[in-house]
Amino acid sequence: MTRILLADDSPHAQRMGEMILREEGYEVVSVTDGETALLRLPDVDPDVILVDVYLPKHSGYEICRHVKSTPRHQHARVVLLAGLLEPVDDEEVRRCGSDGLIKKPFEASAVAKTVHALVQEAQLARGLFGDQILDAQPAPEPPQTPAAPTPPKPQVDPQRVEAAVTLALDAAMPALIKEITERVLLALGH
Repeated sequence: MTRILLADDSPHAQRMGEMILREEGYEVVSVTDGETALLRLPDVDPDVILVDVYLPKHSGYEICRHVKSTPRHQHARVVLLAGLLEPVDDEEVRRCGSDGLIKKPFEASAVAKTVHALVQEAQLARGLFGDQILDAQPAPEPPQTPAAPTPPKPQVDPQRVEAAVTLALDAAMPALIKEITERVLLALGH
């Protein structure tokens, strides 16, 4: 079952988010602060993380940056949450690598549509990072006799491979840019 990590300190937002997501068939794990969200990431291993921008202890921006820069979670998609009247720094949303922004109070169809699309992306990326790009069957047993027919090669969908590579590059790009920048600065003596 697909897992969603919902990090929001508002009990009402948690109840609404849980109700919407569970009705869509997702398993939801809810937390109320950024520290707990980071602690739960490894055991929840979510495909999508919905996180309040103004979460206590660690902001949604910080959690998003952590997820996007951690190889174990590079498949996960992060959606920032903000109240309708809360100011949101669009530049920071972009810099942290967020996959979306949803305003509260939640509109059920918008949440379901956003999460559904991101779950598909995350599962495709999870397959890529788990060396499961192909829909291949297990390796066939070696033929017992020289006359045994050759097993068919696994079918490769070029568009699926291209999509998986694109997702992998999108997920890895912020960490690569940071690492290359640090190395260049180090080489320049800064």
